[in-house]
Amino acid sequence: MDIFAPTLARRHASARRQRVCQQLRMRVTTTAPTEFIDLTGRLERLVADVGLGAGILNVQTLHTTTAIVINEHEPLLLADFMALLEASAPDDGRYRHDDTTARTVNLTDGERKNGHAHCRALLLPSSACLNVTGGRLWLGRWQRVFFVELDGPRERDVSVVVLGESERRDLGESERRDFSPGVDLE
Repeated sequence: MDIFAPTLARRHASARRQRVCQQLRMRVTTTAPTEFIDLTGRLERLVADVGLGAGILNVQTLHTTTAIVINEHEPLLLADFMALLEASAPDDGRYRHDDTTARTVNLTDGERKNGHAHCRALLLPSSACLNVTGGRLWLGRWQRVFFVELDGPRERDVSVVVLGESERRDLGESERRDFSPGVDLE
């Protein structure tokens, strides 16, 4: 078993790094009822933009009919995933959630029949926490980060939190970018 020395412990007083703690909102536009959207490139750019050298990035969906998963981006595999979701909770199945005459809570005008999407979401995670080292997401060779739409098409939001230390030393005011809560990343 290999033992790795923590990178954050190797800090010198003269090379003081700045702490990074940012919360952001990322907008995702989906185009299909069920869709796997690769967020990896956008998340990598975000890590670079905030200057995160070492730490964690947490990505979380803000919807109950979506998911965040890490897997391989291979078209036939993605088709298999969609077939598995359809077999697990068919679009045309009978869901009590869809019976607006019996349901008494969380009803909105023009409500979609989406019981299948809620049941599919129950099988998938709503967030992923990723390690960042050397200013990059630390993913395996084939790993990609996907936003999974289960009730599209729609405009969706994802919350992203980055925590750690800057890879740049003592950023000047002109180099700092404002990533205040609620800032949309297109």
